[in-house]
Amino acid sequence: MKASPEHQRLLLDLQKSDTHDRQLAYASDHLPERETTAALRARLTESAADFIARQGAVEDLQKEIERIEADVAVVADRIARDLERENHTSSAKDAQAIEAELASLTVRRSNLEEMELEVMQRLEDAQAALLELTSARASLQAEIDDAQRATQTRVDEIARERAELATSRAELVARIPADLIELYERQRDRYGIGAALLTRGISGGSGVALSETDLSKIRTADPDDVILCPDSNCILVRTEESGL
Repeated sequence: MKASPEHQRLLLDLQKSDTHDRQLAYASDHLPERETTAALRARLTESAADFIARQGAVEDLQKEIERIEADVAVVADRIARDLERENHTSSAKDAQAIEAELASLTVRRSNLEEMELEVMQRLEDAQAALLELTSARASLQAEIDDAQRATQTRVDEIARERAELATSRAELVARIPADLIELYERQRDRYGIGAALLTRGISGGSGVALSETDLSKIRTADPDDVILCPDSNCILVRTEESGL
């Protein structure tokens, strides 16, 4: 294939543009903000089981207090009824039995009230622990939201840069013959790089010094001959830096 040296040199700009675009695409998929978000989400997920356990502990203690309060109410009602009976009984035997029951009920109510105070303290501690974890999870979620916003901002910036790059690339492609572009695209699709500079006998496509045999063939080629790298198969562009 033939192509003017000027058109071949334009391939270097095209390759530079495509390499930059590939770097931007990679950067978009591997943003540190994404890793930060993933790490924060993992921490939030890890704390979920503890949160549920603490929430369950609070609910259990609340139910226990409700049960104790119900028992206290039953005892208080029983005491009230016994006092009413005591006020209306004329039997010493009945009065004695009522007094004994009232003493027992009073002890029962005292024990229940002590139990309630102890459970209320446990509930207070459990609620504090739940509040602490709730606050920590809220802070984590806020950090996740910030990281997601930072990620989206960077993604948008990269998208804009890639769009500008695509526009300038299209303008560059318009200046290069179609058959040369077709070869460039074919080699880039197959081998990952479409064109590279030959610098002092070293291929920019493979990073390897060409053999003297290959260099001899290149030296005898016409300036408008399109040369392919024997190692990387990209188009080798010759300039004053090629050392031929």
